[in-house]
Amino acid sequence: MATSTDKKTVAASKPKVAKTSAKKPRKMVEKPAPKPRARPVSKSAKAPEVVVTEPELKKKELVDMVVVRSGIKKKDAKPVVEAMLAVLGETIASGRELNLQPLGKLRINRTAVKDNARVIICKLRQSKAAVEKANPLLDPASAKV
Repeated sequence: MATSTDKKTVAASKPKVAKTSAKKPRKMVEKPAPKPRARPVSKSAKAPEVVVTEPELKKKELVDMVVVRSGIKKKDAKPVVEAMLAVLGETIASGRELNLQPLGKLRINRTAVKDNARVIICKLRQSKAAVEKANPLLDPASAKV
């Protein structure tokens, strides 16, 4: 009788261990690095991505474009364009938002001071009408030949 009681006591004192199947270790597969791609402007908007194919716009070219569009002399347009750029630069540097249509609304997200420059991260929002008017590739009917 002592043996049957001892077995129950021993059985009761042992912790129950659930049987588990042996898991196979996962094979580490090296994935190729993702290709860099341009992020869309907005996830909700389905605007066509604009691919920059032309070089950046320099001040001389801007003055020439203003002369052609306005019809005034280059010597009269250059100081006006330079003054406008100076005012825009000072306004952005002071942290003020710009709302200049058809250019759009410019909001400053953050700034960082580097060793030789100040980096200003901005967001520019343009209305659809301004984008379509400014980019003749989006609307073939408005393209000038």
